[in-house]
Amino acid sequence: MEQVAAAAVVDIRGVVTGWSDGARRLTGYPAQEAVGRSVRDLLAEPAPPGSLLSLTGTVVLRHRDGTAVPVRARAFPLHGADGRPYAWAVTAEPPTGAEPTLAGQAFQQASMSLTVFDTRQRYLRLNDTACQVLGVAQEELLGRRYADTVDDAERGRGVVDHLREVAETGRPVRYESFTRTSSGVREHAWNIEMWPVRDAADDVVGVGLAAFDSTGQYRARQRLALLNEAATTIGTTLDVVRTAEELVALVVPRFADFVSVDLLEWVLGADEPPPADPEDVVLRRVAHGSAHPGTPEAAVHLGETDVYPPYSPPARALREGRAVVSGADDPGFHRWIAERNARGPQGRRYREGAHTMLAVPLRARGTTLGVAVAVRTSQPDAYAEDDAVLAEEVASRAAVCVDNARRFARERSTALALQRSLLPRGLPGQAAVDVAHRYLPCGSLAGIGGDWFDVIPLSGSRVALVVGDVVGHGIPSAATMGRLCTAVRTLADVDLPPDELLTHLDDLVTHLAADGQDNGEEVAELGATCLYAVYDPVDRRLCLAAAGHPAPAVVLPGGTVHLVPMTAGPPLGVGGLPFEATELQLPEGSMVALYTDGLVEHRELDVDHATEELCRALSAPAESLETLCDTVLKAVLPEDPVDDVALLLARTRALGADRVATWDVPPDPAQVAVTRQAATGQLAAWGLEEAAFVTELVVSELVTNAIRYGAPPIRLRLIRDRALICEVSDGSSTYPHLRRAHVYDEGGRGLLLVAQLTQRWGSRQTAGGKTIWAEQPLPG
Repeated sequence: MEQVAAAAVVDIRGVVTGWSDGARRLTGYPAQEAVGRSVRDLLAEPAPPGSLLSLTGTVVLRHRDGTAVPVRARAFPLHGADGRPYAWAVTAEPPTGAEPTLAGQAFQQASMSLTVFDTRQRYLRLNDTACQVLGVAQEELLGRRYADTVDDAERGRGVVDHLREVAETGRPVRYESFTRTSSGVREHAWNIEMWPVRDAADDVVGVGLAAFDSTGQYRARQRLALLNEAATTIGTTLDVVRTAEELVALVVPRFADFVSVDLLEWVLGADEPPPADPEDVVLRRVAHGSAHPGTPEAAVHLGETDVYPPYSPPARALREGRAVVSGADDPGFHRWIAERNARGPQGRRYREGAHTMLAVPLRARGTTLGVAVAVRTSQPDAYAEDDAVLAEEVASRAAVCVDNARRFARERSTALALQRSLLPRGLPGQAAVDVAHRYLPCGSLAGIGGDWFDVIPLSGSRVALVVGDVVGHGIPSAATMGRLCTAVRTLADVDLPPDELLTHLDDLVTHLAADGQDNGEEVAELGATCLYAVYDPVDRRLCLAAAGHPAPAVVLPGGTVHLVPMTAGPPLGVGGLPFEATELQLPEGSMVALYTDGLVEHRELDVDHATEELCRALSAPAESLETLCDTVLKAVLPEDPVDDVALLLARTRALGADRVATWDVPPDPAQVAVTRQAATGQLAAWGLEEAAFVTELVVSELVTNAIRYGAPPIRLRLIRDRALICEVSDGSSTYPHLRRAHVYDEGGRGLLLVAQLTQRWGSRQTAGGKTIWAEQPLPG
């Protein structure tokens, strides 16, 4: 401990009459409190009776805070003019060597910083550790106010406030501070505790302060907090670039002054990793960030590629598969920094203070995805091994999130390609309706859904309009959607009524679910909804049925919009419940809007409100159906839909009486020739004489079969549309079958002849029997 000299003047009565500044610093008593007091009051132990010469030698003084202060004292008499002593000059200084008491030794040798202040925040005593932390000798601090001994005014104000609080309230205070020591450049964390020091009268006469260096614990908590934050802030979206940006935002500037994230080329595509790493690894910059405005350290722009030389720390990290710390003692570090600054754009270079770098490979599931590079320029602390461990843990978390995003993007791309390949690319030509459609895959984490739509031409110039939605997302839903879409087309080709078609489709889904359950698949993934509608332009009738699907909206030519009142059956796959068909007649020019639930079901609006918005948007004037599709989606959909959306708009047409001819045929074979002549005359009226020969044969065969094998009533109908359609209806439900007649058979060649002469033919069930139809292309 530094020597502190003190002097006092004591008269012959033993009363203090003079007091030096050294005495104040040694005992804590200012002159105004010491002068006039008996010197014996300043002793911690009773003095032996006798002259003040007994003060010579080792004396234990009582400090103002009540502690004992051992000193080496000497007393010198002061003589007056008569030669008689009138006072004594007493000098005292701390004894050399170790503290004489065990308590004093414990205070002086404590490993934590211990300091004693008076109630006015002046130093009274410091131990060796406190002096080392402050970098100042004790004799330079004793008696001085704390605020006068620190350079950081804000820090000094905080400590003074706490010292004053303890002195005024008499209650201890404990808090944590993170500051740089006076003797070093590295910041330290301190756990500080202050407590009141009381005298025998229980009055607060000072404040004790103990400061424990908790830098290790503080940095461990900081690392743990960074890891916890990484778990919640990295990977919030399944997007590769966004994940890299979240990593940069997390570590800048708390861990690094500049960070860059570079990924291998294949990570950003749909390919799997290459079988072997090439010598020259091409990396693409996806994210970087800096503590300095404008990111001046970035020599590579976002989206550009770069090749790291083999000696560079990032290349070593990729090659070795571990974090690489590089700094001033690494020649490769300086070489790479110099070459990098030389080839970087003007003004975009590492600052002169770049003194340490940490390169960490991004690895997930045994595959290297890229590298993250952290550089410190302004922060004085160099990267250490514990920083490398922390960086590897954070990079591991980020790499898993990047790999998840890559896999999601690949699966989403595959599912979207599969779904688009199954959806109709170009709608087939037909004259019943004008159509426009939109399909929007969702961008949510769940992935692509199983929404689909279709327009299927049917016999008799009719058309089927279909929309459906498969439960679930991803490739399984897209595959199930493809199955159902194919099944609907197959059943539509049979010309089943909407309710019967949904019944067959429901059976199919039930069988698929049962097969999936046997194979351990999720049955719920095979649930689906569907709306199937058939429009006939001849009688302008729309017949539709739904399986758990929203009802379509109809817009009449005058602009009136309403939802079709219909009974929606259960979703496909439930089984055991019937489907009901609804029929309505539409004026020519009406518009039917079919859609999936993703259009009206979202978080921002309830279904009823969204449906009202849909009807309002459908009634808005538009130049075309394509424009109206965009208007509807803009008005109803939120910015981030959470489900796929399919929208199909169909404006109805009508075939007038000038394009349809109908005859009732009596069940008499003699009427075949009459009917054939009537059909020929109608073709002449339409200017289709070239088709008369084939039409006569078709009419003759179909009418003859209806009279011979069918039942009344029998009706012939000719339709002039994009093709010439010949239909013969009768009251029998027995379907004809195409077969090849043998040599000696007298019949059986009629339908074969019809099939050979026409473009296509078929039969469909009607409410009163069946209809046999055949189509042939129009002449020219």
